[in-house]
Amino acid sequence: MMLVADTTLSTFSNFQIVDWIIVGCYLSISLVIGILVTRYATSMTAYIGAGRSVGPWLGVATMTGTEMGLITVMYMAQSGFNGGYAAFHMAVIAGVGTLLVGLTGFIVAPLRAEKVLTIPEYYEKRFGRTTRIVGGIILSGAGILNMGLFLQVGAKFIVGATGLSLNGTALMVVMTVLLILVLVYTVLGGMISVILTDYTQFVVLSFGVVATTLLAIKEVGVSQMHDAVARGMGEAGFNPMAEGGEFGISYVLFQLFAAGIVGCAVWPTAVSRALAMESPQAVKKQYTISAISFTIRFLIPMFWGIAAYTFFVNSPNDIANQFIGQNAIDDAGLYAMPVFLGQILPTGLLGLIVAAMIAAFMSTHDSYLLCWSSVLTQDVIAPIAKNVSDKELTNANRITLTRIFIVLIGTFIWAWGLFYEGSDSIWNYMVITGSIYATGAIVVLFGGLYWKRASSSGALVALFAGSTAILGLEPVRHFMIEELGSFVGLNTNYWKSTITSSIVGLFSLGLTTVLFIVISLVFPDPSTCEENSEKPASNSEEPKNA
Repeated sequence: MMLVADTTLSTFSNFQIVDWIIVGCYLSISLVIGILVTRYATSMTAYIGAGRSVGPWLGVATMTGTEMGLITVMYMAQSGFNGGYAAFHMAVIAGVGTLLVGLTGFIVAPLRAEKVLTIPEYYEKRFGRTTRIVGGIILSGAGILNMGLFLQVGAKFIVGATGLSLNGTALMVVMTVLLILVLVYTVLGGMISVILTDYTQFVVLSFGVVATTLLAIKEVGVSQMHDAVARGMGEAGFNPMAEGGEFGISYVLFQLFAAGIVGCAVWPTAVSRALAMESPQAVKKQYTISAISFTIRFLIPMFWGIAAYTFFVNSPNDIANQFIGQNAIDDAGLYAMPVFLGQILPTGLLGLIVAAMIAAFMSTHDSYLLCWSSVLTQDVIAPIAKNVSDKELTNANRITLTRIFIVLIGTFIWAWGLFYEGSDSIWNYMVITGSIYATGAIVVLFGGLYWKRASSSGALVALFAGSTAILGLEPVRHFMIEELGSFVGLNTNYWKSTITSSIVGLFSLGLTTVLFIVISLVFPDPSTCEENSEKPASNSEEPKNA
């Protein structure tokens, strides 16, 4: 099937009325689930932790449903479209990292043993209430910023796959409808609703992934994909560390931290699943099994992106030029995969796939909205309220606050998705915004769980130091280089291309680690000092005839 030349995408899809009916039926099921489980969300433990009663296999399904969201599919497809097979290194890193976390229980198992509902709650148990509040503010701020483009990217998939016009208000309307749907069932049912809908979405998504992959192979062929990448990208399409390619050495090194550790062991939406598991042993089993899905969630969308690249390279010039080259449409790397699916999937099956992708979109949004709103309630407002009035917030107050924050966060990401301007890839944007929290969190969690001399002063400094990762965000990075360049006379164009987001992220991680260790040693907690003073004298003082 061949594309028809057009300045918009309105003629580029097989999406018909029957497909809209399929999508509508699926969305109705999700809303019904949210309404039915409302009566079970009577406490914060049930509302944000599902009563800590999730078994390993359900945990695997719901974690996969969340972590292979539409945003993941889109930014990994974009990586495959722009970087070819070289993008696969991220999938390998993610899978191996998750497997190692599962086998060792690194961070997640001891954290579950602490019986906390959120990561900042552990900060208070180990380092004090101030650390919890600061950690909660940084975590929620970075997390909300991190999901700022989720809604926009999800809407772009639907616009591209269904053939809606790129001009006009289609994107804004789709964003609004999607947000309302997610808000309704997340606000009503909390984590119980999230887990039940995630399980349904896992089943639908699994079918959609297999069917789409087989059809993509049939349409373009694996050998043709290899040839297209070799012609268009050269060595850089296969070697992620090749000079002049999409990635580079610093990028790969930073992915070892971002995709290998943070994505599974520290990122709160994944950790929230660990904290909802029935035991630390179940957590380890969950992560060990999930290593497969963590690999697949990167690998398959990248494969789709490469297939889309091949499809458009082999299309007539008037079509190919809309997605490849200097005259390509805005966000061509994002629109390419859904437009490609809209061409190769037949009516009916296309509706099922779009429903599966919307399922993936919803499964990510519900978890993220619940995670960040519960952190604001549990780790910022509740501790501050206790400091002010010396009274605990009631369960009813906490649930109400969490629901209010869900709506406010949803409104923010709607506005941010419409007005944010930046040319970083979606994956780079997410890694950098996530690192604002994760750089400090990985150091503080590791130190708190495994190093007795870690201090509250060191933890606070590390959390603030980790926030320097925001300098890697493209608009911020370029602004700082321009300001510094105008002051000292630097070649700003050279430094903009040299100082990448990965280099900033690695610098931030190193700075945070060093400061955490130094400050903890220089300013130890009183309890640590007391323990050291109570140690017995050296053996050198023993009687000679002992």
